[in-house]
Amino acid sequence: MRASPTSHRGREPVTAYFGSCLCGSAKFEVQGEFDSFYLCHCQHCQKDTGSAHAANLFSQSAKVTWLSGSDSVTTFTLPGTRHSKSFCKVCGSALPGTHGEGLLVIPAGCLDTEVSMLPTAHIFTSSKAVWDTGSESLPKFEGLPD
Repeated sequence: MRASPTSHRGREPVTAYFGSCLCGSAKFEVQGEFDSFYLCHCQHCQKDTGSAHAANLFSQSAKVTWLSGSDSVTTFTLPGTRHSKSFCKVCGSALPGTHGEGLLVIPAGCLDTEVSMLPTAHIFTSSKAVWDTGSESLPKFEGLPD
């Protein structure tokens, strides 16, 4: 699914992106453009994802509209930090959330619409997992290997 331009009564076109959680309880639309796309290697994001990094899109101007399941979305903020994560209470999937002064953070993997923007930068690389290296040379499989 590609992003679809939509117009709003004489204003310039706005891009719409659609997304959902794994179980389908929460569905949303994001109207607007993304400012940046960061691969965050901080230890908090490693814990959040259970992986080497989080892949998040950021926007100061885009707006999220919950199409269904807004009551299944919750947010956890790590005490004493600015780190927070919004997720589905049913399946645990990462979902969009507003951080600080209106900064919308959208986990790239929860989008059902294709995003053409490539990652802007790796951030917090001083916390990068020691095993997150040389993966380009590993064997590649289109599915689960036999």
